[in-house]
Amino acid sequence: MKMTPKNPRNDIYPATPDYVHAMEVTGAARFLFVSGTMGLDIDGTAPDGLDDQLSLIWSNIRRILAEADMTTENIVRVTSYLSDVTFVQPNQDARLQALGERRVPTTAIVVQTLKPEWLVEIEIVAAA
Repeated sequence: MKMTPKNPRNDIYPATPDYVHAMEVTGAARFLFVSGTMGLDIDGTAPDGLDDQLSLIWSNIRRILAEADMTTENIVRVTSYLSDVTFVQPNQDARLQALGERRVPTTAIVVQTLKPEWLVEIEIVAAA
């Protein structure tokens, strides 16, 4: 499988250092579409703090990926649902930490979550 970032240089606003406009995926045999994942512990409880929830979200995503014999290296798309606009930077920081040097198409949307204690929800698409 090959992943090629696509960032047009003309007639469009530039991609920022934390994401790419698009990712072309060729030669993939499998795709994994992951539901919105919350920062819940094994008992389904959300910790109070944003950083703890973001840490759990990415831990939960890694566990889901492992079930499909994938890692964060297979992620080709990230969508974040934030309950507060002030969560943009911590969410970005957590994503960049989880993905290392890799940049993928990403969208962050401010929403009302289904439960007030759920501060962030993240869904991904992975390919292998």
